[in-house]
Amino acid sequence: MSQYYESNSNKTNAQEHDVIMRGRRLLDITGVKQVESFDNEEFLLETVMGFLAIRGQNLQMKNLDVDKGIVSIKGKVFDLVYIDDQNGDKAKGFFSKLFR
Repeated sequence: MSQYYESNSNKTNAQEHDVIMRGRRLLDITGVKQVESFDNEEFLLETVMGFLAIRGQNLQMKNLDVDKGIVSIKGKVFDLVYIDDQNGDKAKGFFSKLFR
């Protein structure tokens, strides 16, 4: 994991990416490039550090600021998963399940 952060530390203009969870009911995410898809059970976000899948129950987008790359989501969060290009087969399996 340290290799990933070291390789990205050379980029001076890279946008910050933070995930802040409050009580498993509210997520604030920075460094979001694009919201790929969302519904009340799943969000798929493209962030500056890869794709982030969020699964839960009664998920709703509370705030979206495209210019600043900030997304706020409320609802009961079950899991957060990053999908990297390094795990190509695993990512393809996830995307095929996501977009059935």
